[in-house]
Amino acid sequence: MPEVLDLTFFAFAIPAVIFAGVSKGGFGSGAAFAATPLLALILEPGAAIGLMLPLLMLMDVTALRPYWKQWHGPSAWMLILGAVPGVVLGALIYKAVDPDLFRLLIGLVALGFVAFQAAVRLRLWVPSGRHLPDRAGLIAGAVGGLTSFISHAGGPPAAVFLLSRGLDKTTYQATTVIAFWAINLMKSIPYAFLGIFTWQTAKADLFLIPFAVLGVWLGVLAHRVFSERAYFALTYALLVVTGSKLVFDALT
Repeated sequence: MPEVLDLTFFAFAIPAVIFAGVSKGGFGSGAAFAATPLLALILEPGAAIGLMLPLLMLMDVTALRPYWKQWHGPSAWMLILGAVPGVVLGALIYKAVDPDLFRLLIGLVALGFVAFQAAVRLRLWVPSGRHLPDRAGLIAGAVGGLTSFISHAGGPPAAVFLLSRGLDKTTYQATTVIAFWAINLMKSIPYAFLGIFTWQTAKADLFLIPFAVLGVWLGVLAHRVFSERAYFALTYALLVVTGSKLVFDALT
C-alpha cells in the first residue's frame, strides 16, 4: 500500500469498489472480482486482495438482507464445504510464490472469466439440461476456494455449477451471496495470519466503506429494474484490458 492515499489511488479504488458492490448486489453477478485486477495495476497483489476482502465481507452482509432465505440451500452447502480445501491450498502456496506469479494468475483468471462468459453467450458452451449432482458442487467449491483466495475470483467455478441447477436469477444471486459470505469469512483467518491485512489497508478501507455500501444498493436496485447487457459489456472490456496488462507485467 502507498504511504499516502493520493488521487491516483482513489481514482482506481472508488470505481473498483463500486463495481464490486453493484455485482454483489445482484447486477452483473460474478463480476465482483473485477475490482482486484483493477487495483493490482497500482498495488502489489497482496495489498490488492487484502484491501478488498473486508469490503467484500461488508458487501456480503449488506446483500444478505434483500436476498435473505431466497437461496438454494443444498447448492450453497456444497460450494461452502468444497471451498475449505481450496482456501487451505491457497494459504499454503501464498508465501511460497513470487508476486509476479500472482499477477499472472489474477490476469489469467480475469481473461478466463471473459472467455467463459463469451462461450456461454455465443452458445459455444451450453449448460447441461440436467442438474449436475451435488458432488459437482464440492469440486466447484474447491476450485472456487483457491481462485477466491488468490484474487477473489471464485465466481466462474460456482457459476458453472449453479447454471446447471436451473435456478431463477434471484435464487441464483441469493445462493452466491450466502456461499461467498461464508467463503470470505473462511478466508479472513489465513489472511490475518499471513499479514495480508495491514494497518494501511484498514485505513484505506475506512474511506471506501460508503462506496461499498452504495454499490450494493445500486446493484440490488438494478437487479430488479434493468437489463444486464450494458453492465456486462463494460465489465468484460475492463477485465480484458486489466487482465492483459497484468499478464504483460508479470512476464516482462
